[in-house]
Amino acid sequence: MTEEELRKTLELLKTEHRDLDAAIAALTEAARTSAAGDQLQIARLKKRKLRLRDQIAIIEDTLLPDIIA
Repeated sequence: MTEEELRKTLELLKTEHRDLDAAIAALTEAARTSAAGDQLQIARLKKRKLRLRDQIAIIEDTLLPDIIA
């Protein structure tokens, strides 16, 4: 992938990560106000969010490699 493609992918992943954060917050709040909260769905969303975070870190490391000074 080119640097431009990596940056576009990074932005898409960050957007999805933020969207998942909002969805998790909404489901968590709904679970507090009703007894029918879907804990399994919340757990799946959290796992997806963690995978996205890992993918984001990999791309960021590719774009900004560590420089030992």
